This record gives sequence, structure tokens and C-alpha cells, in this order.
Amino acid sequence: MLLTSANKVQAEVRTTTGTLNASLAHPRECFAEAVQRRAAGVVFVHNHPSGNPEPSGEDLSLTRQLVEAGRVLGIPVHDHVIIAGDRYTSFADRGLL
Repeated sequence: MLLTSANKVQAEVRTTTGTLNASLAHPRECFAEAVQRRAAGVVFVHNHPSGNPEPSGEDLSLTRQLVEAGRVLGIPVHDHVIIAGDRYTSFADRGLL
């Protein structure tokens, strides 16, 4: 989700579509629309079809890369949310950003 300076949702953008158990994401693609649309911040959201909302090692690593890329670009990452069925994990709530 791309955010305005008032933290309102400016746009929802799909960066990638994964397979049953994997998705390729890179900060370059994740921030492309945010840069183009001059977003003031972002929230990343993805799903875990397994029903388990716990972040994987890859989720943690990618989130660190996204936060660092956001710092460099001046587009803060406000959260990364994993949705799994009727449960979710918020990286911000867990202090993982």
C-alpha cells in the first residue's frame, strides 16, 4: 500500500504474484511504484496460504532489506503484514521493523 504524507492509503499496488509456497520479491520492484507515484510511506502485505502467519527467515530478511531501501529512498516502511486465513502478523506490532 502506498501512503500519503497523512498516512492515508494513496494506492494499493500488486508487486508480485507467487506460487503455492514461494514468491520472488526484490526491493527494486517493491519500491518502483512508490517512487513513481511519490508515496510518502509504504505498508507491505503478503499472504501465507499455509495458514501460518509466522514470518519465515526469508520474510525477515526481505523486510530488513525493504526497511533499509526505504531509508535510502526516503520512503519509510510503516509495516509489513502477513495474512494467513483469519490470522495475521504485523512486523510493526512485534517490533521487527
